[in-house]
Amino acid sequence: MTYSATTRQRFPRKTHRSSRRLVGILCVTAAAAWLLAVMLAPAIAAGQPIRALAISVHIIAMVLGFGAILLVDWHGFLWLIGKRQLAETIRLDGAASPLIWSGTALLLLSGAFLNPALGNPWTVVKLGAVLVLMLNGIMLIPLMRRLVVMPRSTTFASLPVGQRIHMLLCLGISQACWWAAIVIGFINAEL
Repeated sequence: MTYSATTRQRFPRKTHRSSRRLVGILCVTAAAAWLLAVMLAPAIAAGQPIRALAISVHIIAMVLGFGAILLVDWHGFLWLIGKRQLAETIRLDGAASPLIWSGTALLLLSGAFLNPALGNPWTVVKLGAVLVLMLNGIMLIPLMRRLVVMPRSTTFASLPVGQRIHMLLCLGISQACWWAAIVIGFINAEL
């Protein structure tokens, strides 16, 4: 979508500006989609059959998106400790990205039909975690564009400090937000 693991081409300086513009547009789009889902949720009065379908789609979407995230993060960890090459990790990330984003989109769509209790503080935390994880994923685009042009044998330790910090922060934020949303979702379902 935003970078190519197969071309291995160097991006000119103006592409970095276009990356920033793309990130801005995608962040606004993601925030608007999130806001639309949150605002429409109270207006949707889904009956039991629709709600049951929405719960099924929500769980499948969670498995799809989070499962792909876990696989990419695990593979990234293996690269971090020197057990995989950068090219393998980038290739896997490129293959998993459509699964991650389609799972996230389905979570937003199906979540609007689940009649979330917006007055519940835990629900607000969950919804905030979903927004942060979407924005966090978008913020990885410039880093991935830089990584894709590096030699196949690049190690984590050889990256500039700023890129290592960026990567570790995004990883931590991603995991924290996904786990928070999942745990709160299951707790709220029991209430």
